[in-house]
Amino acid sequence: MTAPVSPAETLRTALAGLLDGLPPKVAAQAVDRLIANYRGTTPTDAPILRDRADVAAYAAYRMPATFEAVRSALAAFADVAPEWTPGSHVDVGGGTGAATWAVHATWPGERPVTVLDWAEPALVLGRELASASPQLRSAEWRRSRIGAELALPDADLVTVSYVLGELTEAGRGAVVDAAVAAARAVVIIEPGTPDGYARVIAARDRLIGAGFSVAAPCPHSGACPIVPGEDWCHFSARVSRSSLHRQVKGGSLAYEDEKFSYVAATRFPVAPVAGRVVRRPQIRKGQVLLDLCEVGGGLGRSTVTKRHGFLYKEARDAAWGDGWPPAEPR
Repeated sequence: MTAPVSPAETLRTALAGLLDGLPPKVAAQAVDRLIANYRGTTPTDAPILRDRADVAAYAAYRMPATFEAVRSALAAFADVAPEWTPGSHVDVGGGTGAATWAVHATWPGERPVTVLDWAEPALVLGRELASASPQLRSAEWRRSRIGAELALPDADLVTVSYVLGELTEAGRGAVVDAAVAAARAVVIIEPGTPDGYARVIAARDRLIGAGFSVAAPCPHSGACPIVPGEDWCHFSARVSRSSLHRQVKGGSLAYEDEKFSYVAATRFPVAPVAGRVVRRPQIRKGQVLLDLCEVGGGLGRSTVTKRHGFLYKEARDAAWGDGWPPAEPR
C-alpha cells in the first residue's frame, strides 16, 4: 500500500512548477522588493503583493518558511490541547495560504476554511495551490481589507501569521479584537525579530485582557519576564531551501532556519507546559544546560546531568521551543 502523501510534500510539489515561464531575473527582483517591504518598519495600507509575478515569487520564496514557522507554533499548541481539534478555521491575511496548509498538517482532515486577504492575485494563486489537496479544495478565498472594521465569521481557530507588521497600531488592535470576537482559539505568528516579538506581546496582552488564556509558548498568562530592549522571545524552524532561495541568496546549504515569535491563546482550558526551552540547549560533557521560561513567570536555567537518567537522555534530544520537563515513562 502506498503511504499517504503529507501536506508538506503536497505543498512542495505544488510550488515546484510555480515559476515556470517567469524569468529568473524578474523573480529575483520581486523577491528583493518583497524582502525590503517585509523587513521594513513602515506600515502600509495597500497590498504588498501586487501582481502574479509578485505572488509567484512570494509563494515560492516565502511560503515554505511561513508554513514551517506556523506548523511549529501549532504543534506546540496541539501538544497542550491534545483532545482538541478545530472544526473550522479562518486565516486572516492568509495570502497564498501557508497557514491553511500548516493547520491541515497539524490536524488532518477536512473542515470549513476561510482565507481572507486584500490582494486578489494572492487569493487566486492560493486557491490554485489548494486544488492540489483534496482536503483544501473547498476552502473559501475571500477578498477583505485587513485592519479597522474587520469582521470575521465565527470559527474554532483564527490564525494571523506575518500580518501585523503590515498594519498601523490601530489596525493591529482591530485585527486582534476581531479574532477575539470570532474565535475559540487564536494563534498569532510574527517574524522572530525584536519588533515582531513586540507586536506579539502587544497582541498577547490584548488577548489576555479579553479573557483568553495563553496556551503556548508561555507556561503562564502572566507578564512576560523578558525585559524589553534587552532580549526577545523567539524560536526557530528548519526550512528546506528551494532553487529560488539558492538563486536569490547564493547559499550553498540545502536549508535555512526561520526565526519566529508567536502566541497561542484559547477561551477553553488547556494544561500549559511547566517550562519552555527558550534558547538552543547547550550540550556539554556529561550535562545539558536548558534556558527555560517557567510556570511561575520567571526565566531560569536547568542543568541536567547524567545522574538524572531519563531526563538527561531527553535533554540531549531537547530542541529550542520544546516543553520541559517531559513526562516520565510508565
